[in-house]
Amino acid sequence: MTSSSHVLAARRHWVFDLDGTLTVAAHDFAAIRRALAIRDDEDILAHIAALPRHEADAKRAWLHGHEREIALASRPAIGAVALVRSLAARGCGLGILTRNLRELALLSLQAIGLADCFDPAHVLGREDAPPKPDPAGLHRLAERWAVEPARLAMVGDYAYDLACARAAGAQAVLVNLPDNRWPELADWHFADCAGLAAALGTSAQVADAGPFNSTVLPCGS
Repeated sequence: MTSSSHVLAARRHWVFDLDGTLTVAAHDFAAIRRALAIRDDEDILAHIAALPRHEADAKRAWLHGHEREIALASRPAIGAVALVRSLAARGCGLGILTRNLRELALLSLQAIGLADCFDPAHVLGREDAPPKPDPAGLHRLAERWAVEPARLAMVGDYAYDLACARAAGAQAVLVNLPDNRWPELADWHFADCAGLAAALGTSAQVADAGPFNSTVLPCGS
């Protein structure tokens, strides 16, 4: 299949996970669980949500500080900048659905030089919708774009992203892993964002650079 004929090229609405998808993965979840006294087999957000309020508030405060440091130090994943800017140049709707806080997602986007590509109203954090794999966030974005959820493509690096897409009826696109760990969930798999960009026929002239490269074109230019 040639890049110009890839079925994903017809998609006009794209939703991205953030950490590990558009950014280089930096969260050490094992260390976070140890710091917060959470078992290895427990979901971090679900564990905190089930705690008494005073205990939950303390753990949320620690997690917020830790994740803020990571957000400020975010670096773009391979091919991520070129991919997003190419889709923006085509006039595609772009959104973020993250299990992180919205304010931290916006900080990460700023750090990797992509904040101008996303309407802040289309950046949803864990306070805006139930965390993935719940599909509510995708439904909310589809509503804001006035399209059916089945018209969306959800791009992520983990099973939660793919399961969220499946539950919403969207296309599930796995990136940034050499192998497809979840073939029962992923509709498409690419080793990195550059591979996805190539499949979509991304222009080689769209710069893939960090936030401090002045040659990067503004979104929509």
